[in-house]
Amino acid sequence: MLQSLAFIFLFGMALGGIFKKLRLPGLLGMLLTGIILGPYGLKLIDQSVLGISSDLREIALIIILTRAGLSLNLEDLKKVGRPAVLMCFVPAAFEIIGMVILGPRILGLSVVEAAVLGAVVGAVSPAVIVPKMLQLMEEGWGTDKGIPQMILAGASVDDVFVIVMFAAFTGLAQGQQLSVFSFLQIPVSILLGAFMGAVIGIFLSWLFHTFHMRDSVKGVLILSISFLVVSLEDSWKGVLPFSGLLAVMSAGIFLQIKRPEVAKRLSVKYSKLWVAAEVLLFVLVGAAVDITYAWKSGGAAVILLFGVLIFRMAGVLCCMIKTKLSWKERLFSVIAYMPKATVQAAIGGVPLAMGLACGQVVLTVAVTAILITAPLGALGIDWTYKRLLAPRSEAGKQTV
Repeated sequence: MLQSLAFIFLFGMALGGIFKKLRLPGLLGMLLTGIILGPYGLKLIDQSVLGISSDLREIALIIILTRAGLSLNLEDLKKVGRPAVLMCFVPAAFEIIGMVILGPRILGLSVVEAAVLGAVVGAVSPAVIVPKMLQLMEEGWGTDKGIPQMILAGASVDDVFVIVMFAAFTGLAQGQQLSVFSFLQIPVSILLGAFMGAVIGIFLSWLFHTFHMRDSVKGVLILSISFLVVSLEDSWKGVLPFSGLLAVMSAGIFLQIKRPEVAKRLSVKYSKLWVAAEVLLFVLVGAAVDITYAWKSGGAAVILLFGVLIFRMAGVLCCMIKTKLSWKERLFSVIAYMPKATVQAAIGGVPLAMGLACGQVVLTVAVTAILITAPLGALGIDWTYKRLLAPRSEAGKQTV
């Protein structure tokens, strides 16, 4: 295991650094590292690491979403209002609808199989989007109109909607009845996750005010509580649905409201943690990608993917109706809401493991989605944000 972790960090950082020198996103180098070192490449990552790969990726997501919560200003988010809420589910719903329309025509799937596939590829990747939006918030690009805050919030909740839809559609594919309860889980999961996070954030603010402790200790304490919250989500599955990752981000937000000075210092600590977590996350996502599936699919999966992305883009644009965003800012929002990686790597192989007839096709398209949209989305964000977004105004700087 130690040798595998050494390879992950050494080669991941090296290739990530090379890609940055070439003015390409470092995560592309890390994804490539995972593909090369993983079980479908040179097999240099031990099975003991691959066996806990999903847990390690979840730890990395906890770190970046906590950092997002500690940095996300609710007042900035309120400026956006309605579009931020719509971004949580409208683009994904449009993409699922697009898959239901195009999937049977291009890949010969049934309507239910196309819906399962749509739920797999419909989620954006918070692992790609959240750190990019945090960078924009720190540099002040688009923050006056709350654009990175809107995209960050939407990407953090989008996955809740998509995973619930995935569970409902796979149940249908297995012959189960579709129940109202399945769809009620979406708002319940979001509201309970936000509420639980608020309670934790308020408790932590009281704890840090009452008892003196070093910032490093505070960081470890928050991290430990975050692990417990996310593990509770799995334990309570089917009994009380709530989003653990959303609770983690909500806790950071409420800690920031109550103790802004502490939140600012802890955000710096989490930024340092993210240096290692980012490498681990993207290398392990790359290791989950079997590139041979993409080759086998030919052009059909690629055509289908770009087809449903058009539906997704239309969904993003619908969220912007009656807003004050310029066409450039709307275009940036469309580009930034494209990347897919973490959810596809996590659930892409589930239909195949369940024995569904569409399992192989779902896995193939999920892999193709990662290989195409993660690089395109990351490149698109890096190459366009200074061209399409406005820098923070002097008034905005004074309020930060």
